[in-house]
Amino acid sequence: MTLSRSGRRRLAAPVALAAATLLTASACGGSDDQASTAGEGDSVAVTLITKDSINPFFVAMQDGAKEVAEEENVDLTIAAGAEDGDEDGQIQAIENAIAAGQQGILITPNGPGVNPAIERARDAGLYVIALDTPPDPADTVDITFATDNVEAGELIGQWTAAQLGGQPATIALLDLFNDKIVSVDYSRDQGFLSGMGIDVADETRNGDEAPTGNYSGGTYEIVCNEPTGGAEDGGRTAMENCLTRNPDINVVYTINEPSAAGAYAALEAAGAAEGVLIVSVDGGCDGVQAVKDGRIGATSQQYPLLMASEGVKAIADIARGGEPPQPSDGLDFFNTGVALVTDTPADGVESIDTTEGADKCWG
Repeated sequence: MTLSRSGRRRLAAPVALAAATLLTASACGGSDDQASTAGEGDSVAVTLITKDSINPFFVAMQDGAKEVAEEENVDLTIAAGAEDGDEDGQIQAIENAIAAGQQGILITPNGPGVNPAIERARDAGLYVIALDTPPDPADTVDITFATDNVEAGELIGQWTAAQLGGQPATIALLDLFNDKIVSVDYSRDQGFLSGMGIDVADETRNGDEAPTGNYSGGTYEIVCNEPTGGAEDGGRTAMENCLTRNPDINVVYTINEPSAAGAYAALEAAGAAEGVLIVSVDGGCDGVQAVKDGRIGATSQQYPLLMASEGVKAIADIARGGEPPQPSDGLDFFNTGVALVTDTPADGVESIDTTEGADKCWG
């Protein structure tokens, strides 16, 4: 993958590296006195901060970054929140990177609470790339490498509408949070509804669309917007809550595949799994297998290894005198791509099957 590069350079000032208090994956070991502009053979110091270290998506991201760090002579520090939504843990990791005089940070932001720390890092000269989750506002970081999460949602929404074939849609929306606003959360949710042909009131807010109305093929009812925390147990609890409101749900949107696994478990335990369309976003190997097995109908596959590996390469290149990457045309981030994975293709909705999805999956 080739990135176009232009624009100004942000480089870290020379500062002695402090002892890292986080898990560190060293590609080759950094020097004690890191120069602001590294030479061709010099090590570059970068911290990758994921939302957590449990979700396979972020584990894959960490693995991809480690592999490229070895190739690029990057001294890589791995850090993460204790769980999805842990802003304090991420803030501490940012502060550690600043104190260590590193050249850059890659981060999947856990929420707007990390924005001031990101701004302090940039003021200190670190180049900051968001991965997967663009911050709000987007220019809080230098650039974001991510899936187009609106497109990811639209693809599973279009597929769902086509599969319903005009039947009424009784919808459960299993989101990420209900106590904070994160771009990946509303982009996927609102993209899904738009893909189904449902009018959204505010595309940056979940849950304010009309609870009943028409989708592109017929009528709909939204039963619930429930938070999952992006976890399997959260998905199960959310689905259980939705079923208490309406046991006849036939469409389940999930923020990611762990929450989809929890939703399916709840439906199966209730004897209500048959005929329910579960859709998701991730495209990990477990998720692709769930599509093949029929537990998930379709998933939008994203590419976390590409996000992380290109991010490491970009910061190393900048630190050695290169130019920063630029957003994809028409977007305010660099788009790392998305593909719909399903074994039940729908007319007019581009997709790949689980065999091809398995060749491209992660985790």
